[in-house]
Amino acid sequence: MGKDPTKPRGKMSSYAYFVQTCREEHKKKHPEATVNFSEFSKKCSERWKTMSAKEKGKFEDMAKQDKVRYEREMKNYIPPKGEKKKRFKDPNAPKRPPSAFFIFCSEFRPKVKEETPGLSIGDVAKKLGEMWNKTSAEEKQPYEKKAAKLKEKYEKDIAAYRSKGKTPPPTTHAFIHQSVSVFSRPWQHQWVTDCGPVERKSASHKGLMAFNHQHL
Repeated sequence: MGKDPTKPRGKMSSYAYFVQTCREEHKKKHPEATVNFSEFSKKCSERWKTMSAKEKGKFEDMAKQDKVRYEREMKNYIPPKGEKKKRFKDPNAPKRPPSAFFIFCSEFRPKVKEETPGLSIGDVAKKLGEMWNKTSAEEKQPYEKKAAKLKEKYEKDIAAYRSKGKTPPPTTHAFIHQSVSVFSRPWQHQWVTDCGPVERKSASHKGLMAFNHQHL
C-alpha cells in the first residue's frame, strides 16, 4: 500500500529541528557544496551532546509545538480503508509500575556501573540479570512486596483514570523518519547531518535494556 497523501506529517524531534536549521544555513552559504553524510552525522551528534540546555531550548520548544500540531491533526485523520490506527500512550495516563526485578535494578545499577565503568548497556543488563538470578527468594521479598504495592496503586489509579473517560487517543506511526543534511551554526565550522533515530538491536534482556537507556 502506497503512502497516504492525506496523512499528517510526522512530528519532529528537537534534534531533527537542530540539524534541519543547520542544513538551511549551509544551503544559503554553500549552495553548490556536496555532502558527506556519514561525516555529517558524526559531527552533528558530537555537537548536540556538548550543547547546553539553553542552546537546546529553542529546538525543544519547536518539537513541543510540532507534537501538539501532530496530535491535533491525527485526531481528525481517517486512514484509508484496510489500514488501522495505532494507539499511542497518553502522557497523562498512570504509568505502569516496575516489576520486582526492575526495582532491584534501580538499586544496584549505579553500583554495577561504578564498579565496572567500562561495561556497555547490554553488559550492565546482563550483569544485573545474573545478580537477580543468584538472589535468594528471601532476599527478593522486599522488592516483590514493593512491586505489589506499586501495582495495587496503579490499578486504583488506572481505574479512576478510565472512569473519567480519559482513554488514550488513537494515532498511527509514532514517528516518521526525518533524513536531512545540515551545516553548522556560527559556533560550529564543520558539516553535520541527521540520519534519524537508529533502531536498537534486539537482545534477550530487551525490557531491561530499555530500562537502562531511560536511566543513563
